[in-house]
Amino acid sequence: MERAELVRELKTLRKGRGLQASRLPDRIGPCLRAACGVSESDGMVPTRDKVSARLTELSLQLPEDLRLAALAAFAITPEARQPLYQERVLWAASRVDRDPRTVRRRVDEAIDLLAELALSSASENSSGRWHTASLTLALVAEESCVFEQHRVVADQDGVRSFDLAASAVEGMVLYGGTLASGKALLAAPLARGESREFAAVFPLEPQSHLVYVPRHRCEVFDLRLRLGKEGPPEVLALDGAFERDVPDPRYRGRTLQVDGAGEVHLQFRHLTPGLVYGARWADEGNSVQGGQ
Repeated sequence: MERAELVRELKTLRKGRGLQASRLPDRIGPCLRAACGVSESDGMVPTRDKVSARLTELSLQLPEDLRLAALAAFAITPEARQPLYQERVLWAASRVDRDPRTVRRRVDEAIDLLAELALSSASENSSGRWHTASLTLALVAEESCVFEQHRVVADQDGVRSFDLAASAVEGMVLYGGTLASGKALLAAPLARGESREFAAVFPLEPQSHLVYVPRHRCEVFDLRLRLGKEGPPEVLALDGAFERDVPDPRYRGRTLQVDGAGEVHLQFRHLTPGLVYGARWADEGNSVQGGQ
């Protein structure tokens, strides 16, 4: 599936009566069919049921305001099954006390994220399945390096490698396997339910934010920043943000104070794949960004 094509198909689906359209199978494109498990032999009712169930399932990983906007846009919510998209936008606007223009932007944001979640799920299902039980990133600004530690769990037999959070391709492995093309290569394949720890240190240029974008399920993300005594007076937490929010000075996030040692500690639980988690301590600059 191509992300841009899936976004286009979702935007087409929201038009008119959405999922309540009379000739729904004709409006479901190949990418959306693949994402929702719709076959060519499925008729009207099975197609509607499968697409509705899959979009509802994916929307559970969205922030509440985006979830409401998405379910209304596609006419999944029973109270929002008006015949026109604009009428469903007005219904959602009344529920969240926002103007229709704001709701339309949220629908676009929700569609982008739904496509990302669908693609992440498809990628996970087509490769060795695994998830992250815990991830620790520790930035040491004075040493220009970042420590990365994973504990991964196999969801099926034969898992041999997994993606790292840091985008650097060269680093020093401390334990757990080897590095290969930006991935962690385990010494032996994992059986279903088996876990393994892996740790490495990567060089890092001066940064103004450190973020992580999970592509698979991640239960706990522990982030430690040692910015030094001459570092910034405050840090902004990015907790379930969009990737475009990272460099945007208008996105403030939660403000954290740096302690006397120049350190900050953040912890995130049950991360939503496709969203951004981490910290920013300046409005502009480069970032270390990863994803699983």
